[in-house]
Amino acid sequence: MIVNFLLIAPLLTVLLLLMVKNEQYMKPIALAGSVIQLLVIIGVLIQYLGLQTTTNGAMLLQTDIIWFAPLHIHYHIGVDGISMVMLFLTAFIVIAAILVSWKEVLLQKEFFILLTLLALGAYGFFISIDLFLMFFFLEIAVVPKFLLILIWGNGKKAYSATKLVLMLIGASALLFMGILGLYYHEPGQLQSFDMLQIAHMQLPYAVQLTFFPFLFIGFGVFTALFPFHTWVPDGHSSAPTAGSMFLAGISMKLGGYGLLRLVLLLMPAAAQFYAPYIILLAAIAILYGAFATMVQKDLKYMNAYSSISHCGFVLLGIGMLTPVALTGVVLQMVSHGLMTALFFAAIGMIYSRTHTRIIQEMSGLLVYMPFIGGLFILAGLTSLGLPGLSGFTAEMTVLVGSWQQPVTAYRIATIAAAASIVITAVYVLRAIGTVLMGKAKQFEHTPADARWYEQWAGTILVLGILLVGVTPFLLLKLITPSILFFQQYIFK
Repeated sequence: MIVNFLLIAPLLTVLLLLMVKNEQYMKPIALAGSVIQLLVIIGVLIQYLGLQTTTNGAMLLQTDIIWFAPLHIHYHIGVDGISMVMLFLTAFIVIAAILVSWKEVLLQKEFFILLTLLALGAYGFFISIDLFLMFFFLEIAVVPKFLLILIWGNGKKAYSATKLVLMLIGASALLFMGILGLYYHEPGQLQSFDMLQIAHMQLPYAVQLTFFPFLFIGFGVFTALFPFHTWVPDGHSSAPTAGSMFLAGISMKLGGYGLLRLVLLLMPAAAQFYAPYIILLAAIAILYGAFATMVQKDLKYMNAYSSISHCGFVLLGIGMLTPVALTGVVLQMVSHGLMTALFFAAIGMIYSRTHTRIIQEMSGLLVYMPFIGGLFILAGLTSLGLPGLSGFTAEMTVLVGSWQQPVTAYRIATIAAAASIVITAVYVLRAIGTVLMGKAKQFEHTPADARWYEQWAGTILVLGILLVGVTPFLLLKLITPSILFFQQYIFK
């Protein structure tokens, strides 16, 4: 089955990188491997679309092989529309991250191996149907981040790497406890890690209420759930540019996808019970993240705190539990992934030329770097929700879906979330005006604009942002049947 090649392609890339000794071949191999992964995803999409019309949003192209029979663990993978969208997001960001790192000179082999392993973990996570297999790939997508920050990072990299891995491993421990709770929930019953079987079993209400917090908090930590968000600013700011792009663009989406796929699908009754608390935490994250971003002086910290606010929209849509809001959740994950990866890429390019990320130390850079400045402006306009860009499409879908809930408190939370857009406009426009506009700062050596590999990296992400913003119906064709498939479990 072609879906298996999503795992085989990065594994072969890692093996090639291990065998090659000449450093001049490292980058082409890593880039070729990431492009092949994208081509495989396109092949999966073609097959998926050929079958989608007759299956009403179910998981397709499945492979199910017994992995460890005594515990009923299976190598069970498959795709639906939501996972297809997340796979494309991963491929786009991985290609852009490799291109941005084209001039990386320290331990090239190890650097690109770790990036490829991160991609392997993300691909595996998004196609897993067996809960144990999903947890296995989640850990693969966590561990390499520690080394990327510790070795290639900057600033308080040891502190940030340690904090990040402790927070995420702690979240993983909660997830594992929740998964085992679902597996052993009732002696004598069918024990299975298969999420589709568990969904059909309809877990008892008491079991759902008991284990919902474990899975919700576990995945919530990955998606910057307040107050477990503190790893985000330090981890993003200390990571190398490619690491920041992956952390914000893909890693934080693992949490949102897990909440959508596991928590809502397997425990819909508990989701209804805990919805008010989810919405409250989401509203706090949106407003807190926006206000905290306003006082940041470092560009990376600004983007990191804004990610907390934007990921709050993911939690808000999940708490609202309407089909439109959940559709917006998927769009927001894609939009935020592309936008924040572009932001971090532009910030990395600026830092490599100015050797500073402090906003007040820069001025008039658009004169020297029109292409890089253009990327920075486009990312900022996406963040503040300019119509025609992905941010507007995603956040408006979440807000419209949230307003469909007639509860007064929920509508107040929706209004508060919408008000954060004004705050976002303030810090984005202020950063653009200070860093890019005004009198050009004088440099000893005139900074160069984007090189060819940086231009390609930025262009790929810009095309993704425009695709979601201008032609959202292409994504909705994939997402809507899968959301409607959830309807038989969630919207009762």
